[in-house]
Amino acid sequence: MKNYRYLFLDLDGTLTDSAPGIVRSARYALDSFGIRVDNPEDLLRFVGPPLEDSFIDFYHFTPEQADEAVKIYRKRYETIGVYENALYPGIVEFLDAARAAGKVLMVATSKPQRMADLVLSHFGIADRFAFVGGRDDHAHRTKEEVIRYVMRTNGLTDTSDIVMIGDRKHDILGARAVGLDSVGVLYGYGSRAEFEAAGATYIADDLPALTRLLLG
Repeated sequence: MKNYRYLFLDLDGTLTDSAPGIVRSARYALDSFGIRVDNPEDLLRFVGPPLEDSFIDFYHFTPEQADEAVKIYRKRYETIGVYENALYPGIVEFLDAARAAGKVLMVATSKPQRMADLVLSHFGIADRFAFVGGRDDHAHRTKEEVIRYVMRTNGLTDTSDIVMIGDRKHDILGARAVGLDSVGVLYGYGSRAEFEAAGATYIADDLPALTRLLLG
């Protein structure tokens, strides 16, 4: 196991259990298009990927429809859904232990920058991170682009010193595209098969396993 100095962490599904707010906001957006989803679990696949990709991939929206759906989604999420969220038990202790071990923590998320900052501040953990990198629709939209943005902004060029931690294949694929190692966490919304297919360097069953893996 490498002794990584920089830990890049996803937000939804990795730091917070954000499914309730995301699922209810996705249902709200789909309802506006006359699409009724009776089983909320069908919308768990919205947790993690860029929103417009989910509307296109799962409901065959056109790019224009997806853009409109995202606007409707955000109307609910930014006022209600963002608070239908909770930190994973033990995540604060993990972050504090990582910092005590000399790790530099940074967020790399597909959530828009403003919303990422709001969530971290709401839960009182913003000060644990040296940098927070969120999505910018005009500059960095994909997970790969967000990771590159975080690296570039912080002058990080040694990929061997960084590991990306996330709960969906997009985190793993984004890391691979940039040349980073990655950890898929199974306490989030991804699966072992998903991580293996995406080429995760490591897979952690839970937070204690993640702690042992990265902190010894």
